Order: sequence, then C-alpha cells, then structure tokens
Amino acid sequence: MYSSPMVFHRLKRTSLSIWGWGGLGVVLFLITFGPFAIFYLAFYILCFAGGCFAVTLLFGKTNSEKYLEKCEHSFLPATQSGIPKTLEEMKQESRQIKIDRRLTGASIIDEPLQQVIQFALRDYIQYWYYTLSDEESFLLEIRQTVQNALVQFSTRSKEVDWQPYFTTRLVDDFATHLRVFRKAQERMTEKDDQKQLKDEPEELVESFFEAEVEMERKICRDLVCTSPRDEEGFLRDLCEVLLYLLLPPGDFHNKNMRYFVREILAKGILLPLINQLSDPDYINQYVIWMIHDSSCNYEAFMNILKLSDKVGELEAVKDKAMEELQFLRSLDTAGDDINVIKNQINSLLFVKKVCDTRIQRLQSGKEVDALKLVANFGKLCIIPLEHILVHNIALQFFMDYMQQKGGQADLFFWLTVEGYRVTAQQQLEVLQNWQKDGKKQTNQTKGLLKAAALGVYEQYLSEKASPQVQVDESLVERLAEKLNKEDPTPEIFDDIQRKVYDMMLRDERFYPSFRQHPLYVRMLAELDMLKEPSFRGSDDGDGESFNGSPTGSINLSLDDLSSASSDESMQLHAFISDTGVCNDHGKTYALYAITVFRKNPDGSEDTWKTYRRYSDFHDFHMRLTGQFENLTSILKLPGKKTFNNMDKDFLEKRKKDLNAYIQFLLNPEMMKACPPLAVYLCDFLENKAYNKGKGDFARKMDTFVNPLRNSMRNVSNAVKAIPDSLAEGMTKVSDNMGKMSEKLGQDLKQSMFKVPPLIQKSDIDPEHCRVSAQLDDNVDDNIPLRVMLLLMDEVFDLKERNQWLRRNIKNLLQQLIRATYGDTINRKIVDHVDLMTSPEQVADHVKHFRDAFWPNGILAETPPRRDKAIRMRTRVAAKTNLLGIMPDELKHIIGADTTRKGILRVFKMFQHNQLNRRLVYVFIEGFLETMFPQYKFPELFIKLHSRSKRMEKYSQKLKTSQVLSLQKR
Repeated sequence: MYSSPMVFHRLKRTSLSIWGWGGLGVVLFLITFGPFAIFYLAFYILCFAGGCFAVTLLFGKTNSEKYLEKCEHSFLPATQSGIPKTLEEMKQESRQIKIDRRLTGASIIDEPLQQVIQFALRDYIQYWYYTLSDEESFLLEIRQTVQNALVQFSTRSKEVDWQPYFTTRLVDDFATHLRVFRKAQERMTEKDDQKQLKDEPEELVESFFEAEVEMERKICRDLVCTSPRDEEGFLRDLCEVLLYLLLPPGDFHNKNMRYFVREILAKGILLPLINQLSDPDYINQYVIWMIHDSSCNYEAFMNILKLSDKVGELEAVKDKAMEELQFLRSLDTAGDDINVIKNQINSLLFVKKVCDTRIQRLQSGKEVDALKLVANFGKLCIIPLEHILVHNIALQFFMDYMQQKGGQADLFFWLTVEGYRVTAQQQLEVLQNWQKDGKKQTNQTKGLLKAAALGVYEQYLSEKASPQVQVDESLVERLAEKLNKEDPTPEIFDDIQRKVYDMMLRDERFYPSFRQHPLYVRMLAELDMLKEPSFRGSDDGDGESFNGSPTGSINLSLDDLSSASSDESMQLHAFISDTGVCNDHGKTYALYAITVFRKNPDGSEDTWKTYRRYSDFHDFHMRLTGQFENLTSILKLPGKKTFNNMDKDFLEKRKKDLNAYIQFLLNPEMMKACPPLAVYLCDFLENKAYNKGKGDFARKMDTFVNPLRNSMRNVSNAVKAIPDSLAEGMTKVSDNMGKMSEKLGQDLKQSMFKVPPLIQKSDIDPEHCRVSAQLDDNVDDNIPLRVMLLLMDEVFDLKERNQWLRRNIKNLLQQLIRATYGDTINRKIVDHVDLMTSPEQVADHVKHFRDAFWPNGILAETPPRRDKAIRMRTRVAAKTNLLGIMPDELKHIIGADTTRKGILRVFKMFQHNQLNRRLVYVFIEGFLETMFPQYKFPELFIKLHSRSKRMEKYSQKLKTSQVLSLQKR
C-alpha cells in the first residue's frame, strides 16, 4: 500500500515535469519563430517523409530491374545482330593508313610539299573535325584528293614549255599593266588641270580601270580588285574549275570533299597569299631586300626627298633625323670622335632642312616647276654645239628645236653627211684590203659611193630638193662639178658641211636662241646638269681624295717638286702599292695608295705615299689630254664600270691598268719628248689633297660626251651591213650603198613625227592595245630581247622621242645589254628561265612558302599593320635603292631625268593595293592559260569578270558607236 502511492506520486511529478518543459519549449518556440512556425514545421516533416518514400521507391525499382535482367539473361540468352557485331569488330581492328607520298617525281620537291599538305589539313580541318569524330577515313580522303590534284598539276606542268611565258607573256603583262597606269596618270593630270581632286588615290583607281576597259576591250577586273565579296566568289569559281580539271570524276562529284578542298585553296591559301603580294608595304620591303647589297646612295636619297610629293614621307624622315640628332647630342665624346659626330650632326641638320622646305612647299600649294625656276633664275651650263651634235640626248632636243624654227633641213643635212663620211671611210678601208689581197672591186665600190653622194646632193642641195639647204651657190656648183668629174671621197661634202655648221652656230635663230629656250633647260635636266654641287657623287666618286702620309714620310711642296723636276738628274718613280674600299656617308669608292720615290741630285732619296681616287685619275687625264693634244691618241685611261665596280678582281685589274698608265707617263722617253709633263705629274703625285683642275661641269661633260663621242657612227648602222663573208659582203654593200642617202633622208624626215618604229598589226591605236601587239611576227629576231626592249620603252616612255632617235637609243640599249651579258643574251634569258623552273628552285619556292605560312611548323598569325612612320620611311628607302642602282650608262643613253621619272612611275604603280591585286590576277590568268592551252580559259575569264558595270557601259558604248558608223555609211 505504501509503495503504490509513492510510485503514483512520482509518476505524476514526472508527467507534470514533461508537460511543463514541453509547454515551455512550445512557448519559447512560438515566441522565437512566431505563431506560424508550427505550420512550417509540419510542412518540413511532411517533405522529409515524402523524400524518404521516393528514395525507397527508386531503390526498389532499380533492384527489381537488375533482378529481372539477370533472370532474362539466365533463362533467355540473345544472339547479337550483324550490324552491331560488324561495328564492334571494326572498332577492335586497328586500321593502317597507307599514303603514296610521291607527287611530282622529285623527292626534293615532294618532301616540303607533303609538309605543306599536312600543315594545311591540321590547321584548317583537323582542329574542328576531331571534335565531331575520331574517324580517320574522311581526312584520308581529303588528303588523297589534294594529292591527286597536285599529281595532275605536276604532270601537266612538265608538258608545258614555260620559256615563252616567262620571257614574253609575263613581261608583256607587266608592261601592259604599266601602260594602263601611265594612261591613268595622264587622265589624272588632265582632271587636275580642270579641278582640284579631293581623293587622289580613289580617282586614280577609277581612271586605271577605265583605261583597262579601253585597252582590254573584253574584260575589266575592277570588281575582283575592289570588292572583297566578289574577290572571294571569283577565287571559289576559279578553284572549282581547277578541281574539275585536276581531280578524277568520282572525287570531283563528291560535293562535301570538293567544297572542303575548294575553301581551303580559296580562302586558306590563295586569298592570304594574294593579300600579302598586293600589300605595298610588303613590296617595298621586298625591293629593299632584293637590292640590299647595294650601298645607300646619298645623291639618290637627297633627290628622293626633293622630289617627294608625300608629306607623310618627309615627316617620317624628319622625325627619324630628329631622333638621331638627340642621340648624337647626348653622347659624351672627345678627341677625334667629336669631329665625326659634328659631321653627322651637320648632315642630319641638312636633311631636316630639306624636309622642312619641301613640306612647307607642299602644304602651301606653291609647288613650282624646277625646270622653269632654273630657266628663270638659275645659271645654266653652256654645252658647245659640237657636243650637242654627237650626243643622242642633246641632239633630240636640238632637233626638236630646229624643227620648230624651220631649220631641220640644215641639221638633217649635217647628220646625213656625217653618216655618209663614216660609211664611205669604212667601205674604202674594205676596198683597200681587197686590193692588197688581189681582189678587184674598185669600180663597183666607187660607183656605189658616187651614187650615194649624188643621192645626198639631190636630197638637200639640188634645185629639186625640198626643203633645200641654203648655202653659197658657188660651193654647190663646185660640188656638182666634183661629183661629175672626180671619184667621190669621204671629204667631198666637208666645205658645205662646215658652212652649215657655222650657220647653225652663229645664226640667232638656231644655237644662240636654243640656249635661251625651255628645251635647253630640259636637255640639261636629262644630262643631269641642273643638280646642286652638294648633291654630286658616283660610284667612283667626285669628292676630294683623302691624303695622308705615314710616320717618317716627307712632306714636299709643289714648288720643291717643280723645281726638282726641272733638274735632269732627278729621277721620279711611282707605283700603286695597295687598293682599299672606303665608305663615306653611305657612298662606297675605291682608294689607291701610290708609293712615290724621288732620287735627288745629291744621291739622297725621298719617299712618300699619296692616296688617289679614280675620279682624280680621270681629272688628271682630262688635264693632260686638254693640254697636250698629241697624247690623246696614245694615252688611254682605264674605263669606268657600272656593275660590280667594287669587286675584288675588278679592283685588282684596274690597279694593274692604272699602274701601267703611271709607268707610261714616267717613262724617260716620254718625259724627254714632253718636258712640261713633269710638272703635271709632280702635282698629281704630291702628298696633298688633289686639286681637281677641271670643274664639276667639265668632268660631267667628259663623262657624257666621250663615251658617245662616236655615237654618230650609229647613223650608218641603219644603212650598212657588216660583211659576214667576202661574197655576202659585197652583195650587202651593193644593196645598201645605193639606198643610203634615201634611207637616211627618210629616217630623218620621219623623225618629225611621233611614229613608233615597229610595224603595227592593226589600225588600232597602239596606245590602246597590249604592248606585245607591237611585235612583228615576220621579223626574225630573238623575242625575249625585243620584249625586254619594249618593256624599257614603256617604263621610260620613249615613245615621246622621234623615230630616228628611238632607233638610235634602241641600238645603244642593245649594245649596253650585250656589253653586260655578251652576244648570247637570248640564251642567257632562256638559261635563267630553265634555272627558275628547275626542281631545286621549285623546291626552294615551296620551302619559302611553307616557312612563310608555317614558321617552325606553326600557323603564322596575321602580322599587325606596321606603324605609319615606319611604312613611310620604307617607301623612301625603296625609292632610294631603286634610283641608286640605275647604271650611269642608262642615264647617258636615255637621260637622267627620263630615268628618274621612269623609275618613280614604276614605284608609284606599286603603291596601290587594288592595282597590285589586278597585276597578281593577270599573272594568274596568264599562268593558267599557258598551263591549260587546250581549254578555253580566256573565254572563262571574260565570263567571270562580266559582272563589271564598266564592262557593260563600254560594251553599250561600242554598240552605239557601231550603229552611228553604220548610219553614216
């Protein structure tokens, strides 16, 4: 009884405790979380219970499926179907891909070509294909397709004779492109006279393609060159045609494969290549690289700055000069270095001044014609008439002037007589040789000479002559009497020719007025005699020589040498002991060390060294030949050389020749025969800076006139033939001598008109057709040389010269080319083409292409566009190099100003991206037409370019003109 109430009491206390604590927890919970917390708690509990139920259900389902699968496989085993089994076996089988790596038959080409294919597949296909599939068969098929195309291409290229393309078609395409550019420039000049152009580059491109339509007549490439969208479409169409020709039918009709290969060729290879080849900055860099062996010519650099019409070029050069000035001024130097730095600073300051002056003129719009400026305010050099008549360039301007003044008959008579004299002298020399050999041709030769002399008389002096040369009638009668009674001699016209020369020299209408005419100023510009003295220089140098003597040498005065030379017991010996190459402000020249020994009357000997340049020898030679005329025929100075004049072998040979020259003058017999010669020799050998006795003008005149002193002998080249044998020689003489005066008269009269010397194939203006259209197929001459001469004709615009002088220039150019390359110039051109197409050269080109697109096997990134200032300086450097490598002989033949203009025209042509693209596409078209002559590629290109609106307008214009011409008939 006692335990029960106690237990009950304890339980009651426990239950009250639980309810109390529970109630307290509930109250605290409600106070803390709010009255709605109980609903949230119930919701959470419900979600937990639902989740447990879902997990239990999914777990049970999974176990049930596994159990049922085990039961199915245990009681109902299934057999695999054929397709899954085949796929499984293909996965397990390791397939070996075999590729025939032969492409061209030359392993030296195949190896780099295979690398190009591998790199192209890797960078243009594999990088995205492997994200879709691991299957190699598709890549194999693409590679095989590309290789099949290359094999067909290689096979076809071996069957083609590439010599006509490289020697004729390629040069013709370039010359025609240059002709179109020149016509565009002429149109721009006409437009500029009428109005101020706002955007010159765009206007030039417009004019260029308008001129192209007029010249090509059936095609215009403006859309391909100016529209990126049309260009991509053109390349796609072109690549698809090539794939059709090169791929087997099965591969070509596989559209997926064909489209992949087409896109790779068009956008992955051809388009980037064309972009690079068309970039003017790339072309300028390539020009600099091509002629990097040539030292920078200071004269050419200053001329480029003075002729530049781009403010950007001048500012870029000026900024670079200022940068160099700051650097030089920051240097801490002393002693001899300070003089060198001062000279450099002065040079840079002068360059800066030239740039500032030129920029100011361009920005002010007060650009003046340099020729007019010199004519009005400058002091002009005086060139004697005798020099003008024997110099091709000077003669052209004097001939044009004489035609304007009505004195062409006098000049033509003088030239014809000069040609007659040369021919008569040569034929009489041949006659004398025949007489010595016992061969009788006297009467026939004299009869031919008499016929030629009568022809000259009838052409210019008889009453029937029109126009007639006006001279004293007594001289004409005396000449007529000689022609009737005496045998003709080379000097038969000398008296009248002298009178005509005196008349041209003294008559105020002719030579005296010519010196005041703008044509005279243009002549001086062509002769390069309008340059400032500070801009002189050549490969051999015109500046002062560096002279010095080593320790222990003896310095002698001119008076000592002169007085000593008068003493008979004094003996003077000298020889060139050493030769060196010096570089002064970028101009390279040879310096000759002359060791001089003098034995005095008292038995003592003096020795010293003096240093002379070739220009010093040249000036010394001019002084001697001018002072002692009897030395002119026996004293010969080694000639100048334009190409490789710093070559070691050439310098050694010149050293020997100059030594022989000195020894000839120091010969005791020569000194006795010409005592005053010792004074000039002592002056030349004195140990001091050589004081040139001839001025800059005199040395230039000698340089220009002497090499072409006998250029009038070329007149007879057009009317005489050199005998190949005695039998043929007399036949040719008889054929030509009788017609000599007639041909000379016709040639000189036709020089009044601007008639091209080549036969035209059609009535179309030659200026509106391709350059190769001027080739006469009936002329048996080597085509490559003729095409090269046509190219030079186009570059330097020689069509402005009259016909007779153009023929003379052409002959001199041929002589220059043959003097440089020998008589086998055509063979050398062909050999060079063979070398270009040899496996070794082709392999080098493929390697260069591979290394350019994939340097070190990695796809090259698109290089960032170079800074404008760098590009502008590159332009100046490229122009300087182009102008600097022009040989002096070329300037002497066609004129310095013409040479400059021609080179700058070619340079300007390459400074327009759209025009460069046109040239690249022309080369591609010519290449494909040569590669596949059996297919109608010309018609295909006409269709591909037919979307041009300019072509449509021109076609409509032609139709309209044809209709109008028919209506007039």
